[in-house]
Amino acid sequence: MVYVLTALGTQETIGASPHGQQRKQIGSSFFRGEDCNFNPYGQDHCVPDFAHRFLLHGWLPDGPIINAKTKVTAFGSCFAENISNHLGSIGFDTSKQRAKDIYVSVMGEGMVNVHAIAQQFKWALDGWMPPSDLWHGYNAEQYDLSEEVRTVTRDVFLNTEVFILTFGLSEIWYDETTGGVFWRAVPLRYYDPSRHKFRVCSFEETKSNIGETIRLIKEHVPHAKIIMTVSPIPLIATFRPVSCISANSASKAIIRAALDETMRELDDDLRQDVFYFPAFEIINECFPNRFLDDGRHLHPMIVPSVMRLFEATFCDTELTLAEAETTFRQARLEAAGTLSQHPLFSQPA
Repeated sequence: MVYVLTALGTQETIGASPHGQQRKQIGSSFFRGEDCNFNPYGQDHCVPDFAHRFLLHGWLPDGPIINAKTKVTAFGSCFAENISNHLGSIGFDTSKQRAKDIYVSVMGEGMVNVHAIAQQFKWALDGWMPPSDLWHGYNAEQYDLSEEVRTVTRDVFLNTEVFILTFGLSEIWYDETTGGVFWRAVPLRYYDPSRHKFRVCSFEETKSNIGETIRLIKEHVPHAKIIMTVSPIPLIATFRPVSCISANSASKAIIRAALDETMRELDDDLRQDVFYFPAFEIINECFPNRFLDDGRHLHPMIVPSVMRLFEATFCDTELTLAEAETTFRQARLEAAGTLSQHPLFSQPA
């Protein structure tokens, strides 16, 4: 990298020229550290390796860790469901196909908080029994603590080679009497205001549950690798007395910060087995018009482009990163074109 001293007003600046990037202007007064990765300038978005350079850098394994024979278990929030569907579509082996009736399959994108994900591992691998009446499906149907389902889930986990876990939100409902946390909100027909309460999951308990999940996996399935992601899908509503947009920002920030600190604190051995895939950043930072009119479902060109970036970097297929980058760029351009359909931007200036 070449640095050139110039002046900007009264401040001396350095003109930095990272290889393949638009020239950057930064203040010269402060040491920039051994690693200095710049936020992209406008022209940087046009480089053919934008995703690899500005989004994926630092988060990838040395080589593919998933092939057609790798046993993958993916669940949590929406990304896990999307990756299960994508891997299944290209002939890869996912738990959703191997064991369709276990809860991590039927509720693949419905276990949206860190407690819900950790519960499955404690229940299946350690035999821990959660308080009853906490687990419900998409239509509020109640799931029991079936020993048969637990045993099948345990066997699926023990034979898994790669776990993909997606954390969705920090707003949780819990049973004040037992302390147990619901997978999702409290079903209306079961709601009891005397015992069912709401809170925002703290940074400390978020990080603790993520750490406990990693610990359980590595204790019981030491050969397994773990890929963690954050769902980009916002809250449909908040139960806090503040705007949903600001509550969603806090909800995601808690998860993202806890994941980041967890990753930074991994020892050298775990760094070879635990990864973060930045689906949250890819979608929220690169698509100016991400969602359909409901504000939550992504435009149809977005998910396939993110799945191809994942495939090209984590999976052993013929898809190259250059090809995935091309799809990603095309999706960004196509999504930007939808701005003219947005109710606000379609209005005359």
